[in-house]
Amino acid sequence: MEVKQQKHELNEAEEIRTFTSQGTKPKKLHTCSQCGKSFSKKENLKTHTRVHTGVKPYTCTQCGKSFRHTSSLSHHLLCHSGEKSFNCDQCGKDFLSSSSLKQHLKVHSDERPYVCSLCGKSFSRLKTFKLHQKTHNEVKDHVCCDCEKSFTTTAQLKRHQIMHTGERPYKCSYCDKSFTQSPHLKIHERLHSGEKPFICHQCGICFAQKDSLNKHMRVHTGEKPYTCTQCGKSFSQSSGLSYHLRIHSGEKPFNCDQCGKEFNSPSHLNQHLKVHSDEKPYVCSLCGKSFTWLKTFKLHQKTHNDVRDHVCCDCEKSFTTIAQLKRHQRIHTGERPYKCSYCDKSFTQSAHLKSHERLHSGEKPFICHQCGICFAQKDSLNKHMRVHTGEKPV
Repeated sequence: MEVKQQKHELNEAEEIRTFTSQGTKPKKLHTCSQCGKSFSKKENLKTHTRVHTGVKPYTCTQCGKSFRHTSSLSHHLLCHSGEKSFNCDQCGKDFLSSSSLKQHLKVHSDERPYVCSLCGKSFSRLKTFKLHQKTHNEVKDHVCCDCEKSFTTTAQLKRHQIMHTGERPYKCSYCDKSFTQSPHLKIHERLHSGEKPFICHQCGICFAQKDSLNKHMRVHTGEKPYTCTQCGKSFSQSSGLSYHLRIHSGEKPFNCDQCGKEFNSPSHLNQHLKVHSDEKPYVCSLCGKSFTWLKTFKLHQKTHNDVRDHVCCDCEKSFTTIAQLKRHQRIHTGERPYKCSYCDKSFTQSAHLKSHERLHSGEKPFICHQCGICFAQKDSLNKHMRVHTGEKPV
């Protein structure tokens, strides 16, 4: 809106020059004493001087934000009313202004005309490109007066200052939640509306967030940008690398509140909890055997079909899974990658190491719910249960 005003001022100045060149008597000029610009109307000069004085007489009654021009206030009020009359014909998204719609259309065109000469990164918008350039120059001239932290833009500083004030000006129109930033509100409101504007053009899956689409695209590209510096294994997502690193560090922050067992990821903990619930939803239609986990159930089905498509190149023995083949191949290689943290023993399988380390730690995670006796091995618990059931193994 400020740009429109500047254009208006330039057009008026051009009009004055035209009058003069044609020999027509110009209207009385009103000149700005600070920058020398001239205007035919006193009212236009008055509006222009606000650039120098910083006066913003038009105030929004809803949030208190002020503007130099009525047109800027009118445009701002659309943020509160929610009126979005400019529509994208490619994805149906609505916008407050034609300029916002034009910016959005670049998302669909993949046009990135602004290329950084230092790192080669390209951008669809000039504003984003300029902000990126500041990261190379390390220009952080916007300083927080509360904690002296510095930022590259005024917008970044304002977002930061909300941490000090506790202000959450962006309120959800569906529920009582409020947010410190407008993008966070938009993402949240899509949970209510079900809007998923980001579409994968390879498989048609839609996403509520651009970041989710970017992560999904790695399924198609095979890109795995997150690499473990200790073993070289790569992952498509940073969360996958984080969980993997715990294998090396031994960190297990997710704890079972029933038996105290620890896990390196929430998904492993959730899988483990099924052991305590005795829930076995996967039932084999051929033999009636039931399973806690889908993965184990599918492996079991292969035993009926006798599908053994993973063959050892050393002895030609075949297996139903790649994991079984890898474990078997250690017989040939002599590899024992699982080392005890208490003594010098090492093992070919992770499960064997866990069983062994319980001899050192004294951990007995398998509990008989009938008499309370604890066991280090699940197999030992199963054998013990026959005392209660009276079962006699064949």
